[in-house]
Amino acid sequence: QVQLVQSGGGLVQAGDSLRLSCAASGRTFSSYAMGWFRQAPGKEREFVAAISRSGGGTNYADSVKGRFTISRDNAKNTVSLQMNSLKPEETAVYYCAVDSRSIYYGSRRTEYDYWGQGTQVTVSS
Repeated sequence: QVQLVQSGGGLVQAGDSLRLSCAASGRTFSSYAMGWFRQAPGKEREFVAAISRSGGGTNYADSVKGRFTISRDNAKNTVSLQMNSLKPEETAVYYCAVDSRSIYYGSRRTEYDYWGQGTQVTVSS
C-alpha cells in the first residue's frame, strides 16, 4: 500500500511558474516509477510527465516538453513537477501517481495503481 500526499498548486497568471510536490509513504519509494496527470473540467485525465525509479529517465507529454520538469528525491520519498510558462488551458486538477508493478514510466493511466488526492492549478489569462 502506498499513500501519496500532494502539495503546491494554486492560482497563477499565464506565463507564471508553479511547483507541485508529492510525498509518498513506504520504504520502497525508489522501486516505483512515478507520474503526473491532470484533469480539466469535463475532460479525461491526461498524462503530463513520468520519471523512472532512479530518476535517470523521464517522459513528457508533447504539450509540456521544454516547460515542465519532473524530478524525484528518493532519499525524501518525493516527486516534484516544476511547471513554467503556464497557459490558461492547463487549468486542471493535477495528480501524482505510482506505478508499483512495472519498470517502465509510461503515459497510460491504467499503468498507475496509486494516486494522490489531487491539487488544483488555475491559470488565469
